[in-house]
Amino acid sequence: MSADAKNWCQKDYSQDGIPGISLERWYALNRKKPKNKNIIVAVIDTQIDLKHEDLLGQIWVNTKEIPGNNIDDDNNGYIDDINGWSFTGTKSGGYVVWNRYEYVRIVEEWGKLYKDKTEAQINDDDLWKFNEYQRALSTLKEKNAYYKRWLKSLNYKTELYPKAKDTLKFFFPKENYTYKQLDSLYQKYKINDKEFRQRRDDGDRDLGALIGSIIANLDMGQNTFEKLQDQKTQLDSIVNKNLNLEYNERLPIGDNPSILEKGYGNNRISNTIEGVRPIQDHNTMVSGLIAANRNNNKGIKGIAEVKIMPLNISPSGDEHDKDIAMAVRYAVDNGAKIINMSFGKEFSMHKDWVSDAFKYAEKHNVLLVHSAGNESTDIDKVPNYPNDLDYDGVTEICSNFINAGSITQKLGDKFVSDFSNYGKHNVDLFAPGDEIYTTGFGNIYKTDSGTSFAAPMVCGTAALIWMYYPKFTVQEIKQIIINSGTPYDIEVIIPGSNGKKVPFSQLSKSGKVLNVYNAMKFAEEISKKK
Repeated sequence: MSADAKNWCQKDYSQDGIPGISLERWYALNRKKPKNKNIIVAVIDTQIDLKHEDLLGQIWVNTKEIPGNNIDDDNNGYIDDINGWSFTGTKSGGYVVWNRYEYVRIVEEWGKLYKDKTEAQINDDDLWKFNEYQRALSTLKEKNAYYKRWLKSLNYKTELYPKAKDTLKFFFPKENYTYKQLDSLYQKYKINDKEFRQRRDDGDRDLGALIGSIIANLDMGQNTFEKLQDQKTQLDSIVNKNLNLEYNERLPIGDNPSILEKGYGNNRISNTIEGVRPIQDHNTMVSGLIAANRNNNKGIKGIAEVKIMPLNISPSGDEHDKDIAMAVRYAVDNGAKIINMSFGKEFSMHKDWVSDAFKYAEKHNVLLVHSAGNESTDIDKVPNYPNDLDYDGVTEICSNFINAGSITQKLGDKFVSDFSNYGKHNVDLFAPGDEIYTTGFGNIYKTDSGTSFAAPMVCGTAALIWMYYPKFTVQEIKQIIINSGTPYDIEVIIPGSNGKKVPFSQLSKSGKVLNVYNAMKFAEEISKKK
């Protein structure tokens, strides 16, 4: 991959012909020095790889806390929080790997109130919760059926795999077969296992088709069985943990999920435990885009020279509203100016807790940036949480929230990423999120896609503005970012629409793409008028 391909998101359309955020153009022309070099960006996410070469020295340090003395030296409610906090940390010093989905928690909790009741039996004040319970119940039934079918299929495939391999060895002792040879073999010998046909699932027709699908999974059979087993393990956890009404992920944490409180969790934000799935990758990727060292000639260059405050709330599954709210409050109380939230979910059990935390951030002049989500959905019509909306789904409850969708580098009808959520009312603007090269867990660099990477582009831009113009309010920062974006007068395919096209301007509130160069120029103009 060429340097330009790796770094396309920082390019400028007018100079490079690539619709990036014009970061390189701004750095090439900037001659000013920042007035504030102490901007902190909180990244509410998974755990993080603190040992990554491009993040060394880029992590926030709580200088008011004495490491390892098991005392809350700064009296902020968190013991030995040197670099941040894990709200999903366990009492034993570990971390939660699996959370239930929010709709499962809603069915379990609100089912005590609404199970077997009709709408006519519900008070008007409780109608929203009743309707959400019904939606959650329907979602749980659908997902349960889907994942159990899939798990059943994988169980049978892993059971049959040795038999399939043995059959192929008879014809290819060196196991050096090709797709074409497999197809020819099937046609010639009509491999047809009666027992398998009786137990088939998910469209597998016979042993021959099974062999073909296994081989197609992974390059001529290399590590196929191991990957099938890994898939099976993941699906087993989804069925028996994510979707299990009786699974309680909070027991190892030891908190009270029904109240907001400080101090639960632990300070191990970069933890790995032998035999336990590591969950550091996502935060590492997001944080690198914002703050990877720009001067070490390694890997990538982050957008701004800022400090990252890692706050862990995201195992596999849906985040708890309690953890979201407490992480936001922690970030605000400990000096963060910007909060990145590259996560989302379909339901919110304690929306009021999150809304109050957002208002708390607004009161303290802190910007909230959220990724719009990867469901190819119009989030003006389908809820996506957390958001800045009241229960009516329309009225905004705060003025410090930016929601970012994802674009590709293909300036044409595929400009909007096919996975990206959109919404004329609820997505503020777009930023690069497709094929983004960034830091990864294990001191590596990797390419990945998602609106998760559009949000940190916005965070880094906000940080730059505040570094050079520290007197701006959060509302001014938001408006500068949104108003200075680049409009593109093109028709694009609506994600998830099977090819339907609309003007790009119709898929977000601003109709624009993040542009650092324009934002900094705009900020300078406004600053001179203040």
